[in-house]
Amino acid sequence: MQPSGRHYVVVRPLFSEDSFAEQHERINRTRKTLRLSKLCLYCLHCSCDTNRAKNAARSLLPIIGWIKNYNIKEWLLGDIVSGISTGLVAVLQGLAFSLLASLPPGYGLYTAFFPAIIYFFLGTSRHLSVGAFPILSLMVGAVVTRLVPDGGPPANITGFEGLSMEQQRVLVASSVTFVMGAFQLIMGMLQVGFIVMYLSETLVSGFTTAAAVHILVSQLRFVLGLDFPGVNGPLAIVYTLENVFSDITNTNVADLVTSIVIMALVLIVKEINDRFKSKLPVPIPIEVIVTVIACGVSYAFNFEKRFNVVVVGEMVDGAVEAFPMAIVGFAVAFSVAKVYSVKHDYTIDGNQELLAFGVSNMFGASFRSFAASTALSRTAIQESTGGKTQIAGVLSAMMVLIVIVAVGFLLEPLPRSVLGALVIVNLKGMLMQFRELPFLWKNDRTDFQCIQLEQKLFTVVCRTQFPRCSLLANITGTDIYRDRKDYNSIYEPEGVKIFKIPSPIFFANIDFFRDKLVQAVGFSPLKVLKKRNKALRKIRKMLRNGELEISDDNNSMEGLDQPIDFSGIPIQVNWNTELPANISVPPVNIHSLVLDFSAVSFLDISTLKEFLRIEVDVYIVSCDVYIMEKLHQCSFFDDEIKTSIFYPTLHDAMLHILEKHPDHGELEKVFTVICKLSRL
Repeated sequence: MQPSGRHYVVVRPLFSEDSFAEQHERINRTRKTLRLSKLCLYCLHCSCDTNRAKNAARSLLPIIGWIKNYNIKEWLLGDIVSGISTGLVAVLQGLAFSLLASLPPGYGLYTAFFPAIIYFFLGTSRHLSVGAFPILSLMVGAVVTRLVPDGGPPANITGFEGLSMEQQRVLVASSVTFVMGAFQLIMGMLQVGFIVMYLSETLVSGFTTAAAVHILVSQLRFVLGLDFPGVNGPLAIVYTLENVFSDITNTNVADLVTSIVIMALVLIVKEINDRFKSKLPVPIPIEVIVTVIACGVSYAFNFEKRFNVVVVGEMVDGAVEAFPMAIVGFAVAFSVAKVYSVKHDYTIDGNQELLAFGVSNMFGASFRSFAASTALSRTAIQESTGGKTQIAGVLSAMMVLIVIVAVGFLLEPLPRSVLGALVIVNLKGMLMQFRELPFLWKNDRTDFQCIQLEQKLFTVVCRTQFPRCSLLANITGTDIYRDRKDYNSIYEPEGVKIFKIPSPIFFANIDFFRDKLVQAVGFSPLKVLKKRNKALRKIRKMLRNGELEISDDNNSMEGLDQPIDFSGIPIQVNWNTELPANISVPPVNIHSLVLDFSAVSFLDISTLKEFLRIEVDVYIVSCDVYIMEKLHQCSFFDDEIKTSIFYPTLHDAMLHILEKHPDHGELEKVFTVICKLSRL
């Protein structure tokens, strides 16, 4: 095969699959099967050597890997400040989210302490704040009120005899949490962390928005100071609103005024924190401030007796529904952890996260805590206040422990309406997702519809499977491309990778596709881009300080894409050569990437620009006409991704690449047997 203008002519035998197999014998290869977790593998191999045991320990206890590299001088102060700030918020959210779980407020403190301690040893995220999460708390509350209702006898469960209603509810909550943790632990051991991929962004957004509405309505009785039993199950919102409006004349004015003032203050200060976050060294801890003020005012004026306000009261001393809880808890925590791992350039292990949360919830349930995951607002505080590692997380847990064993009595005068107001304020982010509903209705009505999470998960899993991705190579003397591992007589032009995914690309497998693509090319384009940006900043600094000399004949500018700022760099950077001052940038050993989309019937991909920005040409071949139409409708094409990267066949794209990047010598030897190309 030789480039000859914009045309080519091929002369070869007509192949059927049978005749092709006769001339080109396939290599019989053993396919990989489902692997159990590293824990299982190491248990099965009793002849483990020392290195294998060390690797197992590092895998199961990630703390071993990062604690030895802990930079005390640069990180400790930030972790201390972050731990204190996050701990104060964790106390308040623990108390508030207990109301959602239909439990006494004090039990939320256990959820903020015990799981966080275990996650410190087993978790892979450096920034995740482990503790109560409003949606999980609401799901626990649904089980609690169904088995131990406010009005009427509890369910006939062994072990309820002689227990008060509070004790029965705590037993139900801790039991369902233990089962939830067991599900997570089993899934982690079976290496099924991929299950989170089946929850699309639109599905999670819709689910959390609907849950936020449920939470908002459930808190109205606390904000208004009304006394009626909580409602769960189908049409719970309707029945709750019916109770609210039928009892609205009994509103406690003190509770209502307190709640309005609290919500107004918190919302205003949170807006100030967001707008001036670059200028504030630490976000203003408004939740802590208003809680302290509310406790003091309530105690000083005896709100409980004078205004009949329900307060927190005495602090505690000392399973079918479980499966969707396990999925939701892990999905939320993994999504939040993934955001910060990308931001701070480290990796997280989904299967290890399942193990960590499984053990954390089982351990916490043994000490009467309820389901734990994370809350975005709490994790954001831990990261934004300077937290670098889970040292901040364990210090946050210590703050909670101090409240549990020493100063919890100071929170006893706190009105429950204050906790309800704080819950509602923390729903702001989820409630703002209502703005996405018109877009969701227009683009994905399946996820727009209100169906139960487990039903959605089941249908998605049933209709999808993991695709078998492969790298293709040219079969010698033909214009046919097959899996490079299946044949011996193949040709692969230097600097070119041909990647095929034989299935649609959508939310359930986009991460799988991206990981396989990175594995195939041998580097992560996003990491390379970040490394190049860091290298350029260092080179720019060296030029300013006179530490780097440039010859006069090398004064051109390199034109990489917009994400890299080349101002002040009067040189052409060759990223594949040795850089000054021991600057290290991962090498990129390809110049062209061809994506075979012949089996793709619909598309959801955002990886192309990352390759283009590190000077790797991307070509998409055999793309369906329908896909092209959809891409035009969705404004997919821009100054970076143009229609010129699409080719009707793989061979067309390869001829273009070989014309642009000649591979002389090898071409004539390999392709002149059958492929005869002529300039027309």
